[in-house]
Amino acid sequence: MSTQPQRFGILVIPEHVQGHDTALLSQDAIRAAVVDATGELGASGFPRYVGDGVEVDIDPETRAVEALLVDGAELSLGLVAKVVDADEL
Repeated sequence: MSTQPQRFGILVIPEHVQGHDTALLSQDAIRAAVVDATGELGASGFPRYVGDGVEVDIDPETRAVEALLVDGAELSLGLVAKVVDADEL
C-alpha cells in the first residue's frame, strides 16, 4: 500500500506573494489545479501528478515542486508554484 498522497492542490502565484499566509494564497493565485497521482515517476524521479492542465513532479515528503508544466509550458519568470492540500482549493 502506498503512503504517498494521491492528490494535491497546486497554486501558481506571483513570486512577490510567496511568503503570504497559505490561507490567503488562493486569492492571489493566477491558476489553481487539483492534481492526482498517476502512479508513475516523472523525469525528476519523483511521483508524477496530473490534472486541470497541470503536470507536476512532487517530492511528497517535502512538498517541493521538482518539475512543472502548465498547459504544456514552463512557468513564466516571476511565477512560482506552491503545493497545498487539495481540499484547500
